[in-house]
Amino acid sequence: MITAQAKQDVIKEFAVHEGDTGSPEVQIAILTKRIEYLTGHFKTHKKDHASRRGLLQMVGQRSRLLKYLAQKDHQRYANTIARLGLRK
Repeated sequence: MITAQAKQDVIKEFAVHEGDTGSPEVQIAILTKRIEYLTGHFKTHKKDHASRRGLLQMVGQRSRLLKYLAQKDHQRYANTIARLGLRK
């Protein structure tokens, strides 16, 4: 699981304004960190299918948030994926 301090660091890095925790950029960044953690978890726990289901739900949620951001403001979308390194 992502630690509280790591989560606060991600929020500070991707916040649009002071006290921002709900903007799409912040939500996408937090989901990305959680997805990265679970990806590493599955290297050692290959048969943890309950957590794998949660991972797939997070990937779907992140995908929906990225789609929303791309429709609303393409520049913010491009900035977010570049900063997170999601697309090549």
